[in-house]
Amino acid sequence: MKFIHTGDVHWGMSPDCDRPWSRERSQAIKETFEEVIRQAKERDVDFLFIAGDLFHRQPLARDLKEVNYLFSTIPSVHVVLIAGNHDRIRMNSALMSFTWCPNVTFLMSEEMSSAVFEECNTEVYGFSYYTPEITEPRLSQMGITDNGRIQILLAHGGDNSHLPIDKNSLSLSPFSYIALGHIHKPQIVLERRAAYCGSLEPLDKTETGAHGVFFGEINPVTRQVTALEFIPMCQSQYISLAVNVTPKTTNMELASRISQEIQSRGLQHIYRFFIRGMRDPDITFDLDILESRFRIVEIKDDSEPQYDFAQLFAEHPSDMIGFFIRALQKEDMSPVEKKALYYGINALLKTKDERS
Repeated sequence: MKFIHTGDVHWGMSPDCDRPWSRERSQAIKETFEEVIRQAKERDVDFLFIAGDLFHRQPLARDLKEVNYLFSTIPSVHVVLIAGNHDRIRMNSALMSFTWCPNVTFLMSEEMSSAVFEECNTEVYGFSYYTPEITEPRLSQMGITDNGRIQILLAHGGDNSHLPIDKNSLSLSPFSYIALGHIHKPQIVLERRAAYCGSLEPLDKTETGAHGVFFGEINPVTRQVTALEFIPMCQSQYISLAVNVTPKTTNMELASRISQEIQSRGLQHIYRFFIRGMRDPDITFDLDILESRFRIVEIKDDSEPQYDFAQLFAEHPSDMIGFFIRALQKEDMSPVEKKALYYGINALLKTKDERS
C-alpha cells in the first residue's frame, strides 16, 4: 500500500501579509497543493492522508469546491482527512452540508472514528477539532487493538494546548503509520511509524528549511512501513543568514555581499539577515534599498561599534563621557548593557561634536 502524507496546507492564508510578495505566497500554497495531487496520481498511491488544517480558516463553499475538484482528478486515490484547530468544524460551517466526491472520506466526528477500505485491507482512524484547543492527551487512551488490518491514525496536535502527544503511547499502539499534523516543521517522531508532515509551504520566517510531503509504502503482509521518504515540494524557503562585518566594512560593501548571497541562493526565497561583528563607529548600515529589491523579511543589525573605551576614558577622565564609561563598563556585560553603553557613548560623542 502506498500513501502520501500531507497537512497544514493552510489554503486561503496570505503569508507575510504586510509584504509585496504576499499575494504570490498565497497563490504558491494552492499551486503546491495542486502538485501534491499530481504526485499522488504519478506515484499511483492508494491513499492521500491530510492531517488537519487543509484550510487556514473556516472554509467557504467556493474553497470546498476548488479543493474537491482537485480530489476529483485522482478518483482512484482514497483521500482521507480530518479538521485541525484552524479549520475546525462549526455548526454553521459549509462543511456540514457539502458533498464530497466519492473518493473523499472526511472523518468529521469529534470523537475517534474510523473508515474501512476493504480492497486495501486498511482502516484509517482519526477525529476532527470542534474547538480551538484540545488540552487532554486523548491519544493516550484510545483503546484500539490490532485487528489484522493495516491501521492508520490521523492526528493533529503535539503541544500543551493542542492534543498533547506522548511518544511512548504512540510506540505501543497497533498503528502501522501515524500521520501527524500541527507542528509545521517536517520530522520523524518514530522511525518509519510516525511523522509530522510539516506545513506544505513555509508560512512565516521561523519555518526555515525545506517543506513538502512524506511518501510511504506499507507491506500488506507484515503491515509495516517499508519505505518513508520526505519529498521537498515548496516553491520558496525562508533562509536565515549571518553576515560578519569588520571596522573596515562599508555600507556599499555589505549591500553588495548580501545581494550576491541572495542571487546565488535564489531570488524565489525569502531571507533574514543577521549582521554580526565589530563595525566602524562612524558607520550606520542602511540597507532599505535591498528590502525593496529582494524578498527580505528582516535585517537585524547585531554588530557593535568598535570603540576604544580605554582611550576614550583617557581623553575624557572628568566629563560626562568618562563618567558614563566608568558607570556602565564592566566585565561580562549582557547584550542589553552593551547596547546601553554603545548608544550612550555614541549620543554623547555626537553631542560633543555638535557643540564643538
